[in-house]
Amino acid sequence: MARGLADRFGGDRTLQSEVRIHQAGRPRRGSPLMTGVIALSGLLGAATFALTVAATPTPPGMDGGPEPTRTIADLALLPGTDPNASALLSGQWDRAALGSDSAAHASLLSEPYNVTVEIESGDTLMSVLLSQGSDRREAHAAIQALSDVFDPRDLRPGQTLDMAILPARASDAAIIEYLRFRPDPLRDILVELSEDGFVAREETRSLSDHQVRAEGTISSSLYVAARDAGVPIPVLGDLINVFSFDVDFQREVQPGDRFAVMFTERLTSDGNVADFGDIQMAEMTVGGAIKRFYRFENDEGRVDYFDERGQSVRRALLRTPVEGARISSGFGQRRHPISGYTRMHRGTDFAAPSGTPIYAAGDGVVEAAGWNGGYGRYIRIRHNGRYSTAYAHLSRIDSRVSAGARVSQRQIIGYVGSSGRSTGPHLHYEVLVDGDQVNPLSIDLPTGETLEGAQLARFQRIRSEIDQEYASLEPRTQVAAQTDTDLDD
Repeated sequence: MARGLADRFGGDRTLQSEVRIHQAGRPRRGSPLMTGVIALSGLLGAATFALTVAATPTPPGMDGGPEPTRTIADLALLPGTDPNASALLSGQWDRAALGSDSAAHASLLSEPYNVTVEIESGDTLMSVLLSQGSDRREAHAAIQALSDVFDPRDLRPGQTLDMAILPARASDAAIIEYLRFRPDPLRDILVELSEDGFVAREETRSLSDHQVRAEGTISSSLYVAARDAGVPIPVLGDLINVFSFDVDFQREVQPGDRFAVMFTERLTSDGNVADFGDIQMAEMTVGGAIKRFYRFENDEGRVDYFDERGQSVRRALLRTPVEGARISSGFGQRRHPISGYTRMHRGTDFAAPSGTPIYAAGDGVVEAAGWNGGYGRYIRIRHNGRYSTAYAHLSRIDSRVSAGARVSQRQIIGYVGSSGRSTGPHLHYEVLVDGDQVNPLSIDLPTGETLEGAQLARFQRIRSEIDQEYASLEPRTQVAAQTDTDLDD
């Protein structure tokens, strides 16, 4: 259930955990230590009214007379092992502790207080509001108002809600005066109680774009090098996509290769990063060969990346339609692991964990999607009059994929599995040219658009501007996090 931390609303006075521990004189969940402090404070305060001890003149035990009556001050000093202490203290709770029957603190229950609640797994907005003393009818009204600007089901664990609450009194539930939270860096949501009921509004913040330069040398992996250079994960994913037609990141990238990137960072007015824009320039040095591409929007409004000559990075087909996989069996003659015969293997097997997404290698139309004998769950896509691709042994086919459906390049079409005649989870991938299976790793795939004329001239101007801006920026750096060994040293 959500946790609340209360303090006084407005002014210089403060009320800390007392409010959430005692609302309208009822013990609420809170810190055991704070509860003890509050109880002891109340007891000692009440003890000032007990100036005498009602007892017989004769000391107890001398003539069989009654034990002396203990005051609250006496109870506060009882040893922890006294068996009567807990019961006696509990009996004095309502008069000694903070509550609606405490005139000295009655004003605290007539003013709203602030609560910050962190959403935890399993919480709903209704459960959070009820936990803070609201009744179900008022909570429902607040949620209905919120629904005009935000779906309450989109609340996520870790998000925080700020609320102003008028404490519960006697038989009356607590009253929510306002509820405020930030679902994302660009929006603030406020639900406020007015004379006509709850009203919700959304406040948005403006963003400004800033260009960032990052570069580094790969020692163990591109991921580690990019992280140490301050490249955010979403931007690294875009960088990999730009080079996915030319670079096999699992097999071609080696220690000593380099990368460089210039991307857009979107900042709020207070300087916080709210989002990331497009990569403007991306460069990889692989095996000594430098590949650099620039973002460009053509006359039809289509965005792509082009090399310095105006040749699109895009190819008709991806060479690797599944990320993070290793080649477990290449194209060519091999001894079949199940039949034991040596025969032609007419595709490439990519070993990956079951459930790993599989992408369409290119735009096209699905020719087949379903069970296909030893291939298991199988998809075949026709990309144009000459090229088709096939994907076999899937654990599941995406629900959007069926015969006749159109798919786009890098769309998820299914998931790695081990259906059909298979010894373990992997993707069997085939490329067919004019109906014949060919080696997908050696085929010379057709390229995409080549800029010409006025478009090429405009691209060259933009490319020059990007190069100048990149040269003017200082590379971003990020110190790698210390390891436990570093801290021990």
